[in-house]
Amino acid sequence: MVRVYFDTQHLYYLPQYLPVAEKLTNAGVECIFVLYPEEGFDELKRSELDKAGMAYHFLDSPKNAHLFYQQNKADWIFFGNPPQFCKSEKAKIQARLALVLHGIGPKAIYYTASEFPFDVRFVEGQQRLQRLQEKFPESGFVDTGYAKLDPLFDGTPASICLRELGLSPDKPTVLYAPTFYPSSIEKFDESLPQLLADYNVLIKPHYFSLTKERYEGQRALFKKWATHENVHIAGVEDYNLIPFMQISDVMLSDASSAIFEYAALNKPVVWCDFYQTRWSYRGILKFRLEKRLDPDLQMFHDLCTRATLPKQVPAAIESALNNPEKLEPQRLQITQDMVGATDGQCSERIKDYILANS
Repeated sequence: MVRVYFDTQHLYYLPQYLPVAEKLTNAGVECIFVLYPEEGFDELKRSELDKAGMAYHFLDSPKNAHLFYQQNKADWIFFGNPPQFCKSEKAKIQARLALVLHGIGPKAIYYTASEFPFDVRFVEGQQRLQRLQEKFPESGFVDTGYAKLDPLFDGTPASICLRELGLSPDKPTVLYAPTFYPSSIEKFDESLPQLLADYNVLIKPHYFSLTKERYEGQRALFKKWATHENVHIAGVEDYNLIPFMQISDVMLSDASSAIFEYAALNKPVVWCDFYQTRWSYRGILKFRLEKRLDPDLQMFHDLCTRATLPKQVPAAIESALNNPEKLEPQRLQITQDMVGATDGQCSERIKDYILANS
């Protein structure tokens, strides 16, 4: 029997992995999720994988994963990020290593992740395939599309509804999905619910905003925003963005890969082109922020209605909702280039590749 491990450094890797694991399991492949302790969230991981009928195994640290993979044979190991063991350890692992990156956003990690010598990387769209092949001509890349988005296109119904979240089905719904850094969160301060009083506001923070000590200030804002009746804040248990994408009308975001994901639905996006940055990323040190963000960020100019200040956001949202067709050609073209196929069959293509190469 073919055996595949899914190296799951964080809870939020599950939406990337589960569509693939389900296809492989249905094809008779043994799938095992390799998990690592995250205080307060381990039971949630167990519950989600039990619900999906997936086997799992906990290790003490990603840095020791190579020892487990050397001792426990498999055909393939999937990673959502480069592994924390060094490149020299790869030669000691019998299994082949595959990368399904945990995001498709405009951060430099999208490209630098391929500095690790994976046996194959499943990528999203011909433009990204070409760029990766140019940067890493010795590596193997296969354009499959982004498996995480399959439930948006294969008829899977939304698992939540506005009424269940205490929101009005008679109001337009804004999905605010900021990244953790560099983020627009702090720039809104306490005024966000009043700024968007005419809308339902679904706020889907990044996992790190909810879990990392450094972002305690962001959590304080979430707590204040949650007191308003037009706002729902997703918790860490709501780790999957897909259901929120399905029930919203427009996305509000910043430097997040969620913008590319949402645009693939051909729904309008408002880009918060304003960010809270640490002192070590300002002034003469601004080059650090530019290094963190890839030039792909410039595509947001074509893809989104842009706001450069928080006070511009309501008008930008109104414009995007009243004229959803305005940027439709750009959304369709950039989706083709940066997301790839949106036919609900991305995980099927990954499954076919694994079976043909096991």
